[in-house]
Parts: sequence; structure tokens; C-alpha cells
Amino acid sequence: MTRQRKQLSETQFCKLKMAYTQSKKAETRTRYQAVRLYGMGYEASEISEITGCSYTSLLRWWREYRTDGVEALQDQRRGGNHARLSAAQLAEVRERLHRYSPAQLFGDQVASPDGQFWTLDDVCHGLQVWYGVTYGSLASYRNVLKRCGFSYQRTERIYRSRSELAVADFEAEIEKN
Repeated sequence: MTRQRKQLSETQFCKLKMAYTQSKKAETRTRYQAVRLYGMGYEASEISEITGCSYTSLLRWWREYRTDGVEALQDQRRGGNHARLSAAQLAEVRERLHRYSPAQLFGDQVASPDGQFWTLDDVCHGLQVWYGVTYGSLASYRNVLKRCGFSYQRTERIYRSRSELAVADFEAEIEKN
């Protein structure tokens, strides 16, 4: 037994159409159009083909429209920046990273052997100590370094089989000839 869906009244149809034409946000327009088509009796598969929405989204939008009206279909996302550091804090980090080396700020607790250059581990430690900020991804720390004006550099390859004494002897032999 299939459930008969209620059709839109002429007033509801006009309100949805007006909201569709006045909206500038593509996501919201898609919702208006999908609900309008569903209320006109189109099949969900046809609406999915036309608007690109999923069946579950369509039913959710229809339910929200039936309970709360056209306003329920508006995009509710807040947007904005979800950064954990404010602009002022990022400026302080930039200043510290450019002015000091990790060894100057953290002493023996640096990630690199000499503590001369900033590494992701050093930035991670610094942000945790200074602001209590911890990111879940190394990409976020790379982003902080990039926003502070640093570039990503690969570590220098060290050949363990290479003998410095043999290299020095070779270079001395070349200079003799």
C-alpha cells in the first residue's frame, strides 16, 4: 500500500516559486525547486535527475517544508572561519617564528638536532605551549607555517654508505691533477 502524498496548493506553489526566483544561493534554490517539483507530483527519481539531490535529502526537505514552511528550506549553514588561532595570535606566531629559532625558545626540547630551523613538531609544541591549540592533522601545521611566510622544504638526504674521508681524499686527488 503506497501512501498518497499531498499536493501543493496554488498559494504554496506561488510562495515557493517566488522564493526560488528571489534567492541568490544555489543550494537554497535547489531545495525550493525540488520541493516544488515533489509537491507537483513528480517522481523522486525525476527530481533527483533534474536537481541532483538525493532521495533522502528530498524527503527531509519536504518534511521540513510541511512543518515549518518556506523558511525551513533556507541554507542554515553559518560559514565563516573556524580557525583556532585569531588574526592577532597568528601575527604573534609569525613574529616569534621569524625572530627566534626553536632552540632559543625551547632549549633542548626541539625536534631537529641543532634547533636552527622550524619543523612541524616544533610548531606543534609551540602552539600547544603558547595557546593550548592542538590540530588533528599535520596539514594544519603546514598551513600555519605557510600563513607565517615559511615554505616547505624537504630534508637533505644523507647517504650513510658515503665516507666523508673517502670524499675528501677524492677531492684532494682532483685538485692535484
